[in-house]
Amino acid sequence: MTQPVTLGGRPTMPPPGVPAEELLIAKFRGHARRLFWSAVVLIGVFGATAYFYRNLPAPFEDWQLLGAAGAAVLLLVIIPYVVWYSRTVTVTTRRVIVRHGIGARNRREMSHARGYTIAVRRGILQRIWGVGSITLSNGIDEPLRLANVPNVTLVHEALADQIEVSQILAHRDAQSSGDRTGEL
Repeated sequence: MTQPVTLGGRPTMPPPGVPAEELLIAKFRGHARRLFWSAVVLIGVFGATAYFYRNLPAPFEDWQLLGAAGAAVLLLVIIPYVVWYSRTVTVTTRRVIVRHGIGARNRREMSHARGYTIAVRRGILQRIWGVGSITLSNGIDEPLRLANVPNVTLVHEALADQIEVSQILAHRDAQSSGDRTGEL
């Protein structure tokens, strides 16, 4: 039995009539640049707490300082990190899956076989950080927006390749099933 041949680094294609298994291509979160100010706040809170601990003016006590520092860390550091960590994008050989939400999870999918347009937007700050925003639109559903995608050109190329491969497989399978119905 011979191995499938790939051209130009493209993924191998299964024989006609055999369903292609779903493989993971990429899984990523938005760029962590959103956490920059959280890191600055964390450093500032720890520095201020260390400086003022046992050194507060008369009406204030150390437990008040620690409580304020804990509240600032919770609101300005931990919550933004949990929100950032809860948003993931998964690209497989069949679809793009976007998941987000902390308590209730929301999930949106877009199939490669249906086809969609890919729009990439990179502002000045996004170019500095090496990120971009990708909008996927199939003309029927609401566009799927992927914000702050790291390595945006690589993700764009991977999505374009997956659309092409999925459409080739769908066309090939339609042709092979059409040939079989003519034989009966």
